[in-house]
Amino acid sequence: MAPTRKAAKRSKQARKKSPKKSAKKSSSKRSVKAESPKVAARRAASTATDSKGTVKARVAAAALSPLAVCESDKDLQAMLKTLRNQDEPVKVRLAALQAMQAASFSVVAFESSRGDYIATLRAIADDPDPELRQRVLGILAREKDGYAQKKLIEGLKDPKKALVPPEKALQLLSYDVHADAYSAARDIVKKPPDEMARREALRLLAADATAAPMFEKLLRDKKELREVRQIAASALQALKPEKMQQHAREILLDKSDYDDIKATSLTALTQFGDQEAIGKDKALLKSVDRLSAGKASAKYRQSASRFLGKYSQ
Repeated sequence: MAPTRKAAKRSKQARKKSPKKSAKKSSSKRSVKAESPKVAARRAASTATDSKGTVKARVAAAALSPLAVCESDKDLQAMLKTLRNQDEPVKVRLAALQAMQAASFSVVAFESSRGDYIATLRAIADDPDPELRQRVLGILAREKDGYAQKKLIEGLKDPKKALVPPEKALQLLSYDVHADAYSAARDIVKKPPDEMARREALRLLAADATAAPMFEKLLRDKKELREVRQIAASALQALKPEKMQQHAREILLDKSDYDDIKATSLTALTQFGDQEAIGKDKALLKSVDRLSAGKASAKYRQSASRFLGKYSQ
């Protein structure tokens, strides 16, 4: 066979073989990419709980591991161990907590693991790290966990036992309020450690029907902080709406009260007032109209416009 023909034949055979090699390479690439979500999650969980890894790699891996936590008891226990271990970097423990929390949203798949999860959270509720401690107590509070509620109330009654600042404890207790929480909140109102804690205590008491008289007094006290009076108005509207309507009218007739408190009163009357009674209340309508035409704040004028638009027909 002539040399040129032999060369052409070899070239043709090479072209036939090359696609097969390419196909093998392509198939190999696809097999790598086709790793199942479960396998990927378990690989991530292994990385996240490996104390020899870098913090950055472990934190990133933890975000990919919730599925493994749901599917494998081994991975679950490893993640809980990482979360409990105070020798682990805080960033890694926080990432483990976030992974566990994400896994817990799969209610059915996670149900068998919930007991171990809650037990671990209770065990680290008094952890030395304040951020981890607060996040753990927040999760337990949203679960309406009795242990967390007890710890939070203990901290309000005895600051030496406090696991979080008083205002944060009051916020967390509001997820599931009981008589003990109301009692602790009243004590804070009477003797507040600071103004922020006092305001949070008042917000918690806004669901306590027996607190209505206190809110009436706060609403009408012109020496009280404006924000506290606003909280009192909102609470009173929820607890005793007829009392709020009465006080709102008196505040609007009082020339010496503040514009923002009057604006709140106008809003209460506009949204919830008795249309027939207010429509006939000439003294009230005249007072609102006069003040809206004066040097009142923009907020008051807007509230007055809505009020008058509804009642002065």
